[in-house]
Amino acid sequence: MSRSDLSKVAHQCLWLCGIPSVIGDERALADAVADRFSARWPMRRLGNNLVFGGPTAPGRPLLAFFGHLDTVPGEAHPPVVLPDRLVALGASDMKAGLALMTVLLEERTPGRGAVDLAFVFYDREEGPYLENGLGPTLAALEWKLAITLGICLEPSANRLQLGCLGSLHARLTFSGRRAHSARPWEGENAIHKAGPLIHQLSTRQPRETIFGGLTYREVTSLTLAQGGTARNVVPDRFVVNVNHRFAPGTALLEAQSDITALVGGAAEVEFTDLSPAGDVNLTHPWIRHLIDDLGLTPEPKQAWTDVGRLSEAGIAAINLGPGEPSQAHQAGEWVPLRHLDEGLALLERFLGHLG
Repeated sequence: MSRSDLSKVAHQCLWLCGIPSVIGDERALADAVADRFSARWPMRRLGNNLVFGGPTAPGRPLLAFFGHLDTVPGEAHPPVVLPDRLVALGASDMKAGLALMTVLLEERTPGRGAVDLAFVFYDREEGPYLENGLGPTLAALEWKLAITLGICLEPSANRLQLGCLGSLHARLTFSGRRAHSARPWEGENAIHKAGPLIHQLSTRQPRETIFGGLTYREVTSLTLAQGGTARNVVPDRFVVNVNHRFAPGTALLEAQSDITALVGGAAEVEFTDLSPAGDVNLTHPWIRHLIDDLGLTPEPKQAWTDVGRLSEAGIAAINLGPGEPSQAHQAGEWVPLRHLDEGLALLERFLGHLG
């Protein structure tokens, strides 16, 4: 397929993918989006975070779209268009979702229609929870609780995914005593002390938890490890990172207690990143429209998204966006072109149903 044959939303995705925005380097993309739409929509900018639209009159329903500008690190090759897909860093996660937002910004007019619209573009989502740009952006929006429903356009293959897993990271430090590796009995090997936990997690199966009628899989993984000073020295320190993903309905303090109990005093535990789980709302009238009138089947979100942050702020929110979830963070990441057109058609149907 030639670029001239691309649909309008595919052209927007191609444009967005052509502007590198690895986490921490989102300014160029934020500038491009601001320059393109600020004359058409009222805009507020906080650093690299952009908010277009918002309430136009008291009492009007407000639908807000949320999308992060950043991608994970990777080689930012020029986008490649193939007959069925667009290949680029961040194509699925989540410039495909941003493309839908930009098309709506071009085609809709502030204050027109039965509902008001807001579009929130933010930075640093792929990093720690406290560095995520959506946090201070929400804090600055005096009208955030007027949002009737938030849509996070994270990759979900245009399926309705409710809630999200919570996520915590903890640094576990195992302590021992240095010795010469020829006489290990004179020391205490910190790496060996981690052995029971490593074995336990390597054989631990995902725990299925039902919340809101949906089944989430709670998992715990060791993702980083550092220890030792030389190949002939028994190490006195071994540090691992544990990432625990927990189901909606589990509070952060409860998830922390689970990790503390798992470690059982074998290591010092320091929690480094805490992201709350997202709420599951099957009674919200607009979510019921998506299920009952548009025929979407609710699924669990087996990942963390900013639905968790929005839930914590008291904002009802869902995950609904183009892009293959399995392509997120992959080398050679791509988005199916049909997802872009189908996603836009779905949002337009939803907006039409709202009036």
